[in-house]
Amino acid sequence: MKKIYIVTESGCDLMPEDIEKYGITIVPMHVQIKGESRDDGSFPVEEIFRSYETTKTLPKTSATNPYEYREAFDSILEKNPDARIVHIAYSAVTTASYRNAVIASEDMNNVIHIDTKNVTGGRRTVILKTARFIENHPTATLKEVKEYAENIADKCRFAFFPGDLEYLKAGGRVSNAAYLVASVLNLKPLIEIVDGKLMGTKKYRGSNDRVFVKFLDEYLAHNNFEKDSFFMVWSPGLNDSVKKQLENVAAKHGYKKPVWVPTGCVISTHAGPGAFGAGGVTV
Repeated sequence: MKKIYIVTESGCDLMPEDIEKYGITIVPMHVQIKGESRDDGSFPVEEIFRSYETTKTLPKTSATNPYEYREAFDSILEKNPDARIVHIAYSAVTTASYRNAVIASEDMNNVIHIDTKNVTGGRRTVILKTARFIENHPTATLKEVKEYAENIADKCRFAFFPGDLEYLKAGGRVSNAAYLVASVLNLKPLIEIVDGKLMGTKKYRGSNDRVFVKFLDEYLAHNNFEKDSFFMVWSPGLNDSVKKQLENVAAKHGYKKPVWVPTGCVISTHAGPGAFGAGGVTV
């Protein structure tokens, strides 16, 4: 039977052991930092924060280009001419990556594309559940894999708080006026992924640690996630004591061993230091 291979771009924040276990091909997105374009994951996230602190210029992120996708597809097919390829993509409305992958495979009939309508931990969840489906259903068709992955993506929820609003302001995602109001009133905007888009849905007031704990308690009370799919996302700068409090909240709601997903370079550029988010696949 022709083997199915998964290709995805960075920004899904997969653990190295997961990439190795399922033979997943990662094509990098990019970060423009200090005048140089560098691959996501090729340098420490903290370098982004240090660069912004010293220059007050936020690094810019860019999509994987068609050539990089084609190179990844061809590399798989050179080694496995009968391979079938499933590209599980970053939310298509937030980046050109999905479109670029489609362009790269225009003359290929053994590649399909799936818009997860999600980022970081949400997309990671779709990828891993799809990888397990393929492992458990080795005779599945590409159509069956696509239907399964899209069903998971539709049920996946993710919400997060940026660690520092200054990063959203510097990146042009909030106005100076909105930033000043939020800073003066000590407001923390909750960002949710809604149909692939990043939407501000609610504002909390208070310190990050108190807001994160309050949000998680409310979020888990109103969402019933599959126990093995629940995850929490963090960027460097989130205090260990806060992470412990959050684990206790998760345990109270029945999530005894939540997966912590550290953000990579692309996600951290937008979220800033000390960001926190949570999500999973709804039952």
